Amino acid sequence: MDLCRRMLLIRHFEESLIGLHDQGRFEGHYHVYIGQEATAVPALSCLGQKDFLFTTHRNHGHLLARGADPGKLFAEILGRKDGYNHGKGGTFHVAAAELGFLHTSGIVAGIIPLAVGAAYAAKARKSDQITVCLIGDGALEEGAAPESFNIASLWKLPVLFLCENNGKYGAGRAAGAAQSATMAVYPLTDLPVAYKIPARQIDGTDAGAVHAAFSEAVAKIRQGEGAQFIETQTVRWPGSETNWPAVPAPTDVSLAWDVSAVPERAREWYRSSDPVLIFIRELVEKGAATKTEIAEIDKSARQAIEQAARFALASPFPGLDEALKDVFAPR
Repeated sequence: MDLCRRMLLIRHFEESLIGLHDQGRFEGHYHVYIGQEATAVPALSCLGQKDFLFTTHRNHGHLLARGADPGKLFAEILGRKDGYNHGKGGTFHVAAAELGFLHTSGIVAGIIPLAVGAAYAAKARKSDQITVCLIGDGALEEGAAPESFNIASLWKLPVLFLCENNGKYGAGRAAGAAQSATMAVYPLTDLPVAYKIPARQIDGTDAGAVHAAFSEAVAKIRQGEGAQFIETQTVRWPGSETNWPAVPAPTDVSLAWDVSAVPERAREWYRSSDPVLIFIRELVEKGAATKTEIAEIDKSARQAIEQAARFALASPFPGLDEALKDVFAPR
């Protein structure tokens, strides 16, 4: 039920964020995590409090799955003083060390060497910490990926590479198994396997499968077996088809059983590929929750996001005296 709550919190956060951008509350490009909630939420629930995480441009869902305050996250994206980094990080560079997120980078593959470095530090200090590197399929195109895989494998570093393939170059969940427009290697798991890193490919819309695979990989890393790689496959959300995210239909839990309110062009995605609706249906069909209980969780998540947005909008912009703080080491 907690996983369900977190998934709904992420979904309503992202849809609300799109609304804030449409209202002119913040400028610049941004990416949302809609359609991948069943990956981050169950996966990150398997981690310990002291573990490290590095993430990329679809970072909001990762932060919220880890327990980030949605009000502080909204404030950061809106450039407000009460944000996680006092408005300096924005959407692409949120850091929350208290949650284990040492760095978020909008540079594709930029975090991979950093994650491997953090894993090296953990091993050198003989701590039981592991590092999770959250990347998209596009990151594997960059030279940083194989270079980092090589080091992580040679030195048996405690790092888990989680590659979220949202089907940009292919159709549906089979995207990773088909040749993409930019990768000669396919399936994508062939790349880490070439460096003797155990790799597996799973359905990223199946929360149970994600939890099982991630739990197993984390256990192997903690036992000293070295780096692991997991590719989760999802179907790209129709709202990401244009340069700017647009909500085809606001998410309501009733869509789990009737998608007639969704525009026809996006209806099939909500019917068969929406991980949140899939998880809700599974909970009800398995008797783990009633429709009424799901509706209450959804209502609570909506209220939390509405309150978070109000908090962020009420937060002041940072003063000029903040401009050079925490940028370089003090003189």
